[in-house]
Amino acid sequence: MTDHDYDVAGDESAFECRYCDRPFAHEEWLALHKGLDHPAELDDEEVQAFREAHDEEESALGEFRLRALGALVLIYFCLLMIYALV
Repeated sequence: MTDHDYDVAGDESAFECRYCDRPFAHEEWLALHKGLDHPAELDDEEVQAFREAHDEEESALGEFRLRALGALVLIYFCLLMIYALV
């Protein structure tokens, strides 16, 4: 094990990495971990799981970035209108 301690809540099922025994609360997180930390050891099924999890993560990040940009634009124009009125 590494220098870090990992903990998963007792009532949750844990997905453990078979290469380093690190626990994860979600199977997608385990797939991302394997693809990033153990790419040379993966079989075809694990590579496919990593690619799917990575694509989902990229999609979620893209949506978050778009929403964050929209929120910043909205805040900017609200502050601009307040400044113009005051």
